[in-house]
Amino acid sequence: MNQAIADRGKVVTAAATGINLALGVLYSWSIFKDAIAQSVKEGAPGGFTWNLSSLNDPYAVACLCFAFGMIPAGKLQDARGPRITAMAGGLLVGAGMVMISMTTSYTGWLIGFGLLVGTGIAFGYSAATPAAIKWFPNNKTGLIAGIVVAGFGLAPVYIAPLATSLLASYGLQQTMLILGLGFVVVVCLLSMLLMNPPAGFTPKGFVDRRAHSGAREQARVAFQRPQLSPSEVLRRPNFWLLWFLFFISAGAGLMVIGSISGMAKSSMGQNAFVAVVLLAVGNAGGRVVAGVLCDKIGPKATLTVVLAFQAALMFLSIPFVAAADAGAFLLVGTATFIGFNYGANLSMFPSFAKDLWGIKHFGVNYGILFTAWGVGGFVMSRVSQTLVSSTGSYSSSFAIAGSLLVAGVLLSFFIKDRAAQQRMEILAMQSA
Repeated sequence: MNQAIADRGKVVTAAATGINLALGVLYSWSIFKDAIAQSVKEGAPGGFTWNLSSLNDPYAVACLCFAFGMIPAGKLQDARGPRITAMAGGLLVGAGMVMISMTTSYTGWLIGFGLLVGTGIAFGYSAATPAAIKWFPNNKTGLIAGIVVAGFGLAPVYIAPLATSLLASYGLQQTMLILGLGFVVVVCLLSMLLMNPPAGFTPKGFVDRRAHSGAREQARVAFQRPQLSPSEVLRRPNFWLLWFLFFISAGAGLMVIGSISGMAKSSMGQNAFVAVVLLAVGNAGGRVVAGVLCDKIGPKATLTVVLAFQAALMFLSIPFVAAADAGAFLLVGTATFIGFNYGANLSMFPSFAKDLWGIKHFGVNYGILFTAWGVGGFVMSRVSQTLVSSTGSYSSSFAIAGSLLVAGVLLSFFIKDRAAQQRMEILAMQSA
């Protein structure tokens, strides 16, 4: 295999990360939501007239469509490759953004941002990660997945200040139009650089240090990944356990992401976007760090630690998210760490899917598992907004999320550790 082909993985990884940087507009929703809320309060003719308890609905629907859209997107990616899939995603996101730039209708935003943008993100996202990790050996899966999905998490670092500036100059409708057209151009151009490895390609650099030199062939067989079909995956208890854990961890993080700008408004004013940016930095950092940890200690141990840390943060946050004058330092610090823990999930669960079920049907299998992310985001965001509109405080939603995360910590001990089982099989063969 010549060096030019081997280095192609770096180009694919860079393009995939760039696509996710464009599609991460979802994580800047709280800024758009604040603009809608302000329009509702002003009551100007031609402005938004939504019920305040419904402000998170387009975001929640987008999360749901993103998640369930991963299934057909994964099928298209597995069948036709990442290039066409990512390009379809860019066109859908652009169409949705252009649509909402022309309406203040609640239904119009549910369709434009919720359905079209959410589904478009699914197609782009589902093409990016599989295309990149196929170019690298198993002992770099977590790292590469972490880098690629970090692009999605980092998107608000530039989108939040850019959107804030555009909103001040052009208003919400024109801002959506400008961002939408920009995303179409970027995603479609970068999608041309995506491709799967050629047939027979073997990633360079993998050294199986777990195999004993006297039983290398047995180790090779023992560590061979299964190649399970989606129907086989759905019959595995491990799938449903992982689905529920993903629901809990992602839902808690998305609840905060969807409201962070509003939470920061009272203490940071027009600089509330800084909280969105720092949460994004934590989000991206968590993806890379967790990816490396998955490669070193395994996804099960990493998940247990992350869930416990995330639960502690939720409970520790309750006193000051309940206060009307919560300090900016506490708020942005908590947002950064919650973002870190949330982002870690987006590295761990692809590692679970590849390790437990193989790479052959990875696009569809991970797409099915990813529905937990969307359902979690939809449920927790909707519940949180309802509680806030009725109580005026985020305390109840943080307490519920924290309790679910504690349950997740306990349930994580029941995950079947495939790597540990394989090591036991090797030792048994060596002693036989």
